[in-house]
Amino acid sequence: MTNRLYYDNAYLTDFDAKVLEVRGQDVRLDQSAFYPTSGGQPHDTGTLGGYRVLDVFVDDALEVWHRTDGEFHPGELVHGRIDWPRRFDHMQQHAGEHMLANACYRLHGGHTIGLHLGHDFSTIDVELPDGTTRLPQTDLDALEDDVNQRIQRDVPIRCWFPTEEELCSLPLRKPPTVQEHVRVVQIGTEEYVACGGTHPSSAGQIGLVKILDGRPSKGKLRLSFVCGMRAFQDYRRCYALSGMAAERLSTGRENLPGAVERLQAHLRETEHSLWVLRREMLLGKVSDWLTAAAPLPDGTRLVRQRVEADAALLRELAAALTKQPRVIVLLCAPAANGDVSYLFARSADVAKNMGKILSESARQAGGKGGGKPEFAQGGGPESALDVAESIIING
Repeated sequence: MTNRLYYDNAYLTDFDAKVLEVRGQDVRLDQSAFYPTSGGQPHDTGTLGGYRVLDVFVDDALEVWHRTDGEFHPGELVHGRIDWPRRFDHMQQHAGEHMLANACYRLHGGHTIGLHLGHDFSTIDVELPDGTTRLPQTDLDALEDDVNQRIQRDVPIRCWFPTEEELCSLPLRKPPTVQEHVRVVQIGTEEYVACGGTHPSSAGQIGLVKILDGRPSKGKLRLSFVCGMRAFQDYRRCYALSGMAAERLSTGRENLPGAVERLQAHLRETEHSLWVLRREMLLGKVSDWLTAAAPLPDGTRLVRQRVEADAALLRELAAALTKQPRVIVLLCAPAANGDVSYLFARSADVAKNMGKILSESARQAGGKGGGKPEFAQGGGPESALDVAESIIING
């Protein structure tokens, strides 16, 4: 079985090994410092014999395989080199996760179900004892404070394979997922958990843990977080963005919330004034639309218009138009993705079922909708109005 060198030294970046087996682009060595994808931690990358290591994984027999872009032969001696920035980033994220999961356990009795170390941020899913799937911001802040205080104390991190007798005496946070060769990670005097991942030798090397978000996910609390250099880079980015926003609003960073609230209030007032003006303008056109509408053979006037309006204003326009006798209204307004919102209506003395007309025309055009005989709504491509007009004229 492959001797996993990272178990003894997570800081080992160069090693020599012998090729034992080759399967296409996959290579098995007698020993390796490359970490394979497992336990929520992604695999290491780097080079093997000068070729790129693209993936590292474990087969059913627990052998470690290295997928490369090179050609190797059994018995060949090779030199491996780990991509250290990637390895150390994963060490920071994984150790930070242990400390965050331990804080959730101590402060809230939460059990961590899963870990995912992503490219930009990482997540854990926490099962809380009362089924809660949210924590207030004050509790999230307390979790952060707890973890970062221990990081600043630079508590030691130890990884080892205890004897069976010693393992039984350890206060593990949760039962191991394997029965043999259980490896334990200890952080400070409070965190003991079975884990095969790579970690720094002390918590201070994690640098910082920042919780980005806490929200429900599949009946659990999902915490998104960043550690180490990721947390520093996130702070740098947020600081720069807040500075840009403050400069544009001619205020200081500390005054941004108030400045944004004032801007939002002004925007709401402006949008309302614009809506009032648009409403008055469109309602003022009702008479012109009726006058311009060419009568159908039975004398019914068909009014078709595309307008800039919300659903409430569309209904108000339709009501104003259908107050007049023998009027059919086909209105639409821009919506998301280039589609439009439909509103079809008719006067009380018109014998047309607008719900059926809208449903059929929307279906043919690739939209949807329906309603009552006198009033119907929907959405989709604007071509539905062409279909509806054809149905009304020819039907």
